Amino acid sequence: MVELAKRRGLVFPTAEIYGGVRATWDYGPLGYELKENVKQQWWRTMVQLRDEVVGMEQAILGPSQVWEASGHLANFSDPLVECAACHHRFREDHLREEQLGAEDAEGDLSCPHCGEQQFGDPRNFNLMFKTHSGPVEDDSSVVWMRPETAQGMFVDFATIQRASRKKPPFGIAQMGKSFRNEITPGNFIFRTREFEQMEMEYFVEPGTDEDWHQYWIDARLAWYVDLGIRPENLRIREHGDDELSHYAKRTVDVEYFFADTSLGWNELEGIANRGDFDLNAHSEASGANLDYFDQPNDERWTPFVIEPAAGATRATLAFLIDAHTVEQVPDAKGNLQERTVLKLDPRLAPIKVAVLPLSKKDELRPTAREVFDLLKVEWMCDYDETQSIGRRYRRHDEIGTPFCVTVDFDTIEDRAVTVRDRDTMEQVRVPIDELVSHLRDRLPR
Repeated sequence: MVELAKRRGLVFPTAEIYGGVRATWDYGPLGYELKENVKQQWWRTMVQLRDEVVGMEQAILGPSQVWEASGHLANFSDPLVECAACHHRFREDHLREEQLGAEDAEGDLSCPHCGEQQFGDPRNFNLMFKTHSGPVEDDSSVVWMRPETAQGMFVDFATIQRASRKKPPFGIAQMGKSFRNEITPGNFIFRTREFEQMEMEYFVEPGTDEDWHQYWIDARLAWYVDLGIRPENLRIREHGDDELSHYAKRTVDVEYFFADTSLGWNELEGIANRGDFDLNAHSEASGANLDYFDQPNDERWTPFVIEPAAGATRATLAFLIDAHTVEQVPDAKGNLQERTVLKLDPRLAPIKVAVLPLSKKDELRPTAREVFDLLKVEWMCDYDETQSIGRRYRRHDEIGTPFCVTVDFDTIEDRAVTVRDRDTMEQVRVPIDELVSHLRDRLPR
């Protein structure tokens, strides 16, 4: 997958000509489109198609008071150990799980880099990126790059609730970059220091929180299945008491089975019942009133919060892996050939339609360009006239393009084109005048 992603311009190392930056990746033309489509589908499902959820965008930099109140400065840390022989540093809990089978197992650890068993005592390492705002670098100018998008929705709760005139149950949604100074990032784009989140805080009346939590667990699992991930590769995992975050009443993870020994079952999304911790914490720290006035009952109460928090980058990786298929298909002579195809849901495919003139001869180009201009208004399209038509079909199979439209010499006479389906490889003749409606019926939003 890493090789395919680089070769086809999906994802590749940042500043590779300078040796790259560990666990930092750039998204190329196709990777950007794919990740944006994942985000757009999340936004469509979580915000656009609901009348009780609104969106926002929080600044990435935030003052220390926000992260003190949220508990991040005190609790957002991982246990760090350093090899005394080679001085490489690792997360102790990850080493114990990888080498001894459990995070809390007792036993001697070996350095993955040099093999020695010489580690110092573990120490807590805060995962937040710290910087300064303004020309003077002192304690008064310290700001933090957000490690999650959630806090903006709590801090701005009262302002957004009044402006939107929403009543619980209602949600505030946000997508955007977060930053965590991971000790041991890796596994391609699965764990990186800079990543994108898709989070929603759903504010509900106390006492209804458990039912709403289960509602969002079921809804979020169904979202992945609806967009094409095979159900057998997904599961819900309950957090044990010893791993619950300091704010959580209950948390479950939506996990995907990555067919890789270093990942296996791993988290795509956490769905937490955060209780009333966040609004109470920020209210106490700031002095602002962050409760809700229930006018019909003439009472005030602090909403409980249900939080579905998904990783856009992790979801993108899961959709890529689950769609990646290698199959044997017959060629024109009936001989079996290997075909690599990304069977992405059309809603996620980076390119929806490819326009392929059968030949580069001048007499086909004007009509092929006419077809391309017709389709590009509706969908992200590609125009490709190099190499044989078979090679071009295979190229678009490999990047998941649902439909290829071929303009041939008959098109000039009959004003019809050949539409090829990626998954079935079936081809049908469609008049140009009917092409947009034909594809609309087969390309869901």
